[in-house]
Amino acid sequence: MQASSASPRSGSPAITIAGETNLDLILYGLPDHLPLDREILGSAFEVTLGGSASILAHNLRALGASVRFISQVGNDEMGEIALRRLREIGLDDAHILRRTDVATGVTILLPRPHGRQILTYEGAMAKMTVADLDLESIRQSRHFHLSSLFLQTGLHPGLPELFDTLRQSGLTISLDTNDDPEDAWSGVLPQLLPRIDLLLPNEDEILKIARRPTLELALDALAATVPLIVVKCGGRAAVVQQGSKRIWVDPHSVQPRDTIGAGDSFNAGFLHAYLAGKDPVYAAAMGNIAGALSTLRPGGTEAFRDPEFRDRFLKEHHFEEMESAITSNS
Repeated sequence: MQASSASPRSGSPAITIAGETNLDLILYGLPDHLPLDREILGSAFEVTLGGSASILAHNLRALGASVRFISQVGNDEMGEIALRRLREIGLDDAHILRRTDVATGVTILLPRPHGRQILTYEGAMAKMTVADLDLESIRQSRHFHLSSLFLQTGLHPGLPELFDTLRQSGLTISLDTNDDPEDAWSGVLPQLLPRIDLLLPNEDEILKIARRPTLELALDALAATVPLIVVKCGGRAAVVQQGSKRIWVDPHSVQPRDTIGAGDSFNAGFLHAYLAGKDPVYAAAMGNIAGALSTLRPGGTEAFRDPEFRDRFLKEHHFEEMESAITSNS
């Protein structure tokens, strides 16, 4: 299903995103095996805006989209740093609650040559409930997106009813589950899949969601339930499954510094085009550009925070031409 090209109500954002806000602490250059009780030295360290939902909201705004972001942080210094990053890109933090009963979440990432270890303290991530969401303001958007389903455990009891209500109000809905720390891939997820318009997993995630051994079998299993599935396959490509039609979209080749947040950045590029009424294959090409940009700086947002660097890359990779086409047709 393609997003409606109808305009949202005056002054309202095209998309509302709900999800986690935290910081990513990234320590580079560690050995594969970490012995206990030893001082292990890394080669570099970065503090960046983290959380799949925050990265998506930040980068969508950097691309020029109109975004409302709903989240929660602790009333602490780490939360304030994260909020400052969001404000710097032009996001309104009026819908982000500062909690006094729990700390801001944090993720420690240890990149390796062929992957990374991810250590997370949830903190405020798991505390948001459907009752905390301003339903009337969400209804003013055309589209609702949920990231990090398995970290947003406080939302789970009310999500099926929320999705039904939003669909009845005319919104389209997308979901990026991200990883399940329990590796169960169950709970509320089976109830949500028939209620969404768009699923945005990576290749490993869709195999677990569908409980199938190959990407092709996973897409076959889910295509009858989810109208549009866009799978991020890293440097290989992206694949768009819409009904019975399956199309591979070539990646943009770059020399990455790290891939943290690349999937969320792909989501930003894809949704930017999708919400402007572009077809999913075109939107996936834009997602590939945004994802490639993300990999050139540490973390998921640093490449988008530098306007000169960001705009030069987008122009060199013809994002400007795509943006012009989107603007003229939206």
